[in-house]
Amino acid sequence: MEPVPVIDAVAFDCEDPDGLGQFWQALLGGDLRPDHDGVTELHGGRIRLDFAQVPEGKQSRKNRLHLDLYVPPEAKDEAIAKALRLGATRADDIYDGNLWQVMRDPEGNEFCIVWGGDRS
Repeated sequence: MEPVPVIDAVAFDCEDPDGLGQFWQALLGGDLRPDHDGVTELHGGRIRLDFAQVPEGKQSRKNRLHLDLYVPPEAKDEAIAKALRLGATRADDIYDGNLWQVMRDPEGNEFCIVWGGDRS
């Protein structure tokens, strides 16, 4: 039987791995670990996040892959406010509705704060 790959981490190409890692650590918690290869890893969640420095900046188009961060409906305003305090910005140019809130991290990577729905 062939082995089935499993997701090991979600990687962010970025300009400042330590700085971006600190943003996501402040938002999600966990243990931030600089790696010997210049990658900063965030451990402690269901999936490890890796932040790897690349020479080019983020292009101005929408991400085709992003994180959805679930919060209970009663916590959505607090979660959005926390992300904004930490340096995120709203991305209402991508979606401006009432099902989720699209945000951008300090380097412009989109993510969504989602609430409600069936979590099973």
